[in-house]
Amino acid sequence: MLSSLASALAAGVLIAGLLLGGASAHEGHDHGEPAVSAPASVAMRGEATSENIELVAVAQGEELIVYLDRFDTNAPVANAVIEVETPDGPAKAEAKDDGTYRLSAPWLAKGGHLDLIFTVTVAGATDILPLAIDVRAAEAGAEKGDVAGGLKARGLLSSNVAGAALLGILIGAFAMALGRRRRTTAMLAITAAVVLVAPSLAHEGNDSDESRMEAPATDGTKLPAPVLGDRAARLPDGTIFIPKSVQRIFGLRTAIAAKRTYKPSIELPGRIIPDPNASGFVQSAIGGRLAPPPGGFPQLGQRVKRGDVLAYVTPPMQSIDVSDMRQRQGELDQQIAIVERRLKRQETLAPSGAVAQAQVEETRLELQGLRDRRVSLDRIRREPEELVAPVSGVVAEGRPVAGQIVQSNAVIYQIVDPAKLWIEALSFQSLRDVKDASARTGAGTALTIAFKGSGFADRSQSIPVHFAVERGAEGLRAGEFVTVFAHVGTGKEGIALPRSAVIRAANGQDFIYEHVSPERFEARPVRTEPLDGDRVLIAAGIDAGKRVVVQGAELVGHVR
Repeated sequence: MLSSLASALAAGVLIAGLLLGGASAHEGHDHGEPAVSAPASVAMRGEATSENIELVAVAQGEELIVYLDRFDTNAPVANAVIEVETPDGPAKAEAKDDGTYRLSAPWLAKGGHLDLIFTVTVAGATDILPLAIDVRAAEAGAEKGDVAGGLKARGLLSSNVAGAALLGILIGAFAMALGRRRRTTAMLAITAAVVLVAPSLAHEGNDSDESRMEAPATDGTKLPAPVLGDRAARLPDGTIFIPKSVQRIFGLRTAIAAKRTYKPSIELPGRIIPDPNASGFVQSAIGGRLAPPPGGFPQLGQRVKRGDVLAYVTPPMQSIDVSDMRQRQGELDQQIAIVERRLKRQETLAPSGAVAQAQVEETRLELQGLRDRRVSLDRIRREPEELVAPVSGVVAEGRPVAGQIVQSNAVIYQIVDPAKLWIEALSFQSLRDVKDASARTGAGTALTIAFKGSGFADRSQSIPVHFAVERGAEGLRAGEFVTVFAHVGTGKEGIALPRSAVIRAANGQDFIYEHVSPERFEARPVRTEPLDGDRVLIAAGIDAGKRVVVQGAELVGHVR
């Protein structure tokens, strides 16, 4: 008796499980629907493109939001005239300050499949774009809420659970009343019937979109439909969905890939050096003690002019030098006194003709020379040496201190003209007459440079090569490291793209993002070669005519 009761209960549990399994399977509508171009969590939308523009229309309640961008650059289009053929007749979209166009669309409340025709006029050119959009019932109107549908679905699920359990127990009790052999046959038949009937029972309790949307709230009021937010997401097929609203936040820009012949380049390590014709050193010719000029020592970065006094050097006086100088002063004073007396006698005798006038003039010149020598000897003891700027520019280096003792040939200041800089690069092959070259700083700034010359003597098994910075010198500093791209060899065919378009993965693979549709992007692995400071050459991985993200590619790669 106990075994029969256990068998009946097991049968009831089995049958209830079959019923609930079918119901739960159909409750979520898991029928393996095909993948869509946008996640289900975003608002329903439609898109259309032409040779000049691309258009995306998004249904939001009873309003249609229109995004209009240029096809080649993905830049928003302003001041366009958009006319729409709607189910209620022609209407005109209104331009907003946020760069979108909005159209009042009460006919969206009906839901279903809608075919619209957009007539877009931009700068005198007109494009006609047909667009289809399927509006879900959840977005058809604010008077139909998902919350009430969810409550109804939970009520149906609870009734299905209770019914399935009761049915299983009754069937089990019926099987106990039969004999053993008949019980086995009946159980098999009932199980088969339940397997066949369970899907239909589940469909009876299915909460379709229409039934859920028409269900009122428990308190008799109608709840509004939830607002769907547009978020970027990576789709199961590997492509990236980025709504137009997010694209404008990212500032995404694209370019049409064009294949041309370019001259390949080689990369050379280099550093910024001052132009030797526009820079110089301030050095002391003698050893002595530093003293500031009247305005003080110039500071680093201060602009100075050629000939400005930057410092003074006072030579030290040794004891023996002081003794020799005093002795020399005494000799000069004695000679000056003797010559003065001689001149005085000659001037007395000159009127009588006893002394020639020429002799008097010679004595006067001799006296003046002795006096000058005496004055210069005093000046040597008092006046220091002036250190002047050899060129105009800014103080690039130097930290003098008042009272500092410097040796002869010591560098006190380095003056550099920041508008005239060179690059010294190191090449491991001989370069002759480079026609085209460019450079790039560590911060990504491109420099236009001109070849100046190449050395013949090796420096650590490399050859120094000099280039003059013609454009982009603003903000550079002497000693800063740069990368030089020197174009050599014959031409090579490929696609030139900005360096910002190429993203390097963690495994070292370079790839770019192709703009495959208005709101979808796909990663393409590529092989790159250096071209110049701004661009790289795509040798393989993308065909000409494709739209490639050239600005904001790194942000696209962060979408998960």
